[in-house]
Amino acid sequence: MLGVREPAVYGKGTLADVEKLCRTTAKALGLAVDFRQSNLEGELVTWIQQARGKMAGIVINAGAYTHTSVALLDALSLAELPVIEIHLSNIYKREAFRHKSYISPVARGVLCGFGAHGYALALEGLARMVKPS
Repeated sequence: MLGVREPAVYGKGTLADVEKLCRTTAKALGLAVDFRQSNLEGELVTWIQQARGKMAGIVINAGAYTHTSVALLDALSLAELPVIEIHLSNIYKREAFRHKSYISPVARGVLCGFGAHGYALALEGLARMVKPS
């Protein structure tokens, strides 16, 4: 629902816009992107488990699951990959329940409040983590 749901909070860009930004940024950084979205927690867990040993890292915006999902925490921990947690809005300027993240304990970095540009920043950070200098 990106671009439709609370555009004052999440921006007017669509998920397709974010995907295009990620693919363009990744290409410039010499990275490949497997861009996925699901509203199903179990499907997210499966994708994270499948990334183990196949991907170099994970950039994840888990939406509300950030604040509720021990299953995502366990899957990300098991994946043994660098994780970048991202939020379009500044979660610390919002409701108190959004201040708790189950993902942050396993994340190498956390970005919030940069809107869609945060995805480009996350990919830049991940590239520095996974590519030798």
